Amino acid sequence: MQTLPATDNEVAAWLRLSMAPGLRPGALRAMLNAFGLPAAILEQPFALLAAATDEASARAALAPPGADFTCYLDAVLTWRDLPGNAIVTLDDPAYPPALLTMPDPPALLCIKGRLDLLHAKGVAVVGSRSATPQGVEDAERFARALSEAGLAVVSGLALGIDGAAHRGALSGRGSTIAVIGTGADLVYPAAHQLLARQIAAEGAIVSEWPLGTPARAANFPQRNRLIAGLVGGVLIVEAAMHSGSLITARLDNEMGRDVFALPGSIHAPLSRGCHRMLKQGAKLVETPAEILEELGFVAPPPSKGDFTALFEGGRPSRQTPTPKPTASATDASELAPEAQKLLAALGYAPATLEILATRTDMQEATLQSTLLQLELAGHLTVLPGSQFARASHG
Repeated sequence: MQTLPATDNEVAAWLRLSMAPGLRPGALRAMLNAFGLPAAILEQPFALLAAATDEASARAALAPPGADFTCYLDAVLTWRDLPGNAIVTLDDPAYPPALLTMPDPPALLCIKGRLDLLHAKGVAVVGSRSATPQGVEDAERFARALSEAGLAVVSGLALGIDGAAHRGALSGRGSTIAVIGTGADLVYPAAHQLLARQIAAEGAIVSEWPLGTPARAANFPQRNRLIAGLVGGVLIVEAAMHSGSLITARLDNEMGRDVFALPGSIHAPLSRGCHRMLKQGAKLVETPAEILEELGFVAPPPSKGDFTALFEGGRPSRQTPTPKPTASATDASELAPEAQKLLAALGYAPATLEILATRTDMQEATLQSTLLQLELAGHLTVLPGSQFARASHG
């Protein structure tokens, strides 16, 4: 999407108002509706601005910028002029139309990557930073299928489910948008530097925060608000009871978007948030096709031999018997390191020997002996079809 860049003076006016302490996005939008562009707002007398909003907002808008504003403006203009970077304001045709339906859209967004994705239909895939191996596989598989159907997969660049969603989406034709809680010139977490570069090259990174803003806990609920605003629905893959992903889902629901959740084991801590959302009206989904159907998209045909991997994920049939412990389990902390690693890799869903080998990189002999150790210790059971499952206790 090609747009005419704002002049330096226009960027300065937008920056000044978007960064004005005490000036809420909703009040700024009311001023823009009344007076037009930021430069016109800054020329208005106090009384007219107060009449359009309130006295506190008028004072905030007309307050002189800080002493370091000129240096910051120079840094922003230098950043904007780098290849792939853009400053998108509320009056820019490139501004995401979905955000305009919010009562308080950000006045200014810093974008790295494809502006056209800001106008694509999107679905969020979010979940725990401490995801299980099964959760990571589910997020990547669902995101790949949603992207392949032409959707932009939106997530927050966090560890765990978010990262898996971005990686899966990058392999499809719809690509991905990362909404971040830092300035657009920073990458958090640092472990996602390479992933962020790939998203900037093939997808888009979006931030409403000033350049140089570090990661702060208070930023992420606001980041979640933008994720919810950009999409037509959100999929919760794994979430604890007090997860930020549930904030995204709640905001999505309040905006009239669809909320989907993957069910999991009642024994898995990271399934409890999903189950809570299901109790509150989220739609239970087991395949990407169900999400696509709800959003009015047609699922792409699976590749030959890939139907199970794409839509079922190797999950056992509903006739699989409930695992029962073979013995009283010892405390997991007393297990050997290899056994603890394997138990963590198993997660709370059945897995085959091949899947466990991929997750752990163990040699076959070590894997087999460790599986036997866990079975004898009462931590797993063998299911029909040569699958292994964590044993249920109590």
